Amino acid sequence: MKKVITYGTYDLLHQGHINLLRRAKELGDYLIVGVTNDSFDRDRGKLNVRNNVLERVEAVKATGYADQIIIEDYIGQKIDDIQKYDVDIFAIGSDWEGKFDYLKDYCEVVYLPRTEGISSTQLRNESQEVIRVGIIGCGRVARRFPFEADVVNGIDVCAAYDINPDAAKSLITNCNSEIAAYEDLEKFYEAVDAVYVATPHLSHYQYIKDALERKKHVLCETPMVLNGDEAKELYLLAERQGVILMEANKTAHCPAFNHLMVLIKSGLIGEVVDIEASLSQLLDKNGREFDREQSGGALFEQGSYPLLPIFKLMGIDYQNIDLYSRMENGVDIYTRGVFRYPNATCSFKVGLGVKTEGNLVVSGTKGYAYVPAPWWLTDYFELRYEDQNQNKKYFYKWDGYGLRYEIQEFISCILNKRFSSARLRRRESIQMASVMQQFIERKNFYEI
Repeated sequence: MKKVITYGTYDLLHQGHINLLRRAKELGDYLIVGVTNDSFDRDRGKLNVRNNVLERVEAVKATGYADQIIIEDYIGQKIDDIQKYDVDIFAIGSDWEGKFDYLKDYCEVVYLPRTEGISSTQLRNESQEVIRVGIIGCGRVARRFPFEADVVNGIDVCAAYDINPDAAKSLITNCNSEIAAYEDLEKFYEAVDAVYVATPHLSHYQYIKDALERKKHVLCETPMVLNGDEAKELYLLAERQGVILMEANKTAHCPAFNHLMVLIKSGLIGEVVDIEASLSQLLDKNGREFDREQSGGALFEQGSYPLLPIFKLMGIDYQNIDLYSRMENGVDIYTRGVFRYPNATCSFKVGLGVKTEGNLVVSGTKGYAYVPAPWWLTDYFELRYEDQNQNKKYFYKWDGYGLRYEIQEFISCILNKRFSSARLRRRESIQMASVMQQFIERKNFYEI
């Protein structure tokens, strides 16, 4: 049996894609199609993908030409796949002529003619709806937003609002962009389709609710809210209003982190029995992060990040969680949380006044995953085994500040009317807020 393999993004699947798949299929008896999971088009410097990977896989499957569909996750995977699947022919569009000649050492390489006059880029340009986004809260994090949004198609950052008008004007000056500063919040809402909320924690709930009631899509910095009931209320309101609400956790949308989650869920380290995640910083204690009145403290500032891998891998149906905190002037400078699941334990550590090794370790029955500090900015991880010859290292490039990935997913959810992102499900976001709520209510809480 002659096996053929081809790769593509297959965004906005069109006749050109179908023709190429048909031609590839005709080269052999069995066609393997690799659908890329890397949404960043480095040559064009844009996050162009309109459809998420699951939608693109389904579109390829619907053509009927693919005998097997795989996900392309990392650089160098083509060689691994050719050897793994015993491939005879590598086929790709003629616009890549010569670029994959290096694969001739492993199999035959065939460049297939493209269908002229049609491309995903052309379709995007012809049909692209531009989402007008305004920024609420113009502090340190928000200053990065316009630069990150600039590499994402389909978004126009056009407005800024802050209770301090000078902060909004400063953001505009800093980013050198055509953004209008508003002092009237109602006029701000009239000018936008969606908002990015980057205000202090305690103001998130009201800003989100106000925006949703005006049928504006919302991307809110993590932690979205500090109360599980409020989180559930807001997500239900968003769905009733027919708009998207998403929590802006940059790790959740990082390509390397998502690849790690896929590998672990596929069983490469066996059954997961323990997760340890840590994050810490030593900050100036005069800052907002240590202000009780502004809900400062380690858990509120950092907790959603180590909670992410625990909920992604183990789910939200844990039996119990105990919280241990070192308090200072009414805020936690260190908190450790210990989860008990039916067949596993998980723990996390966060610190603003206590320093710890900020790595992520996921222990399984066959091996373990290790992500060195700072793991929440994932660009490298390892899968390690008893037989060290089986160990594998994965390398990625972390682009910019990482906000571009969550912005791209937000815009994709709006355009495709997806109310929940697989990268951070609504139920996971709600459970994060419930852990914050448990801390506030001092349930299963122990001061150390």
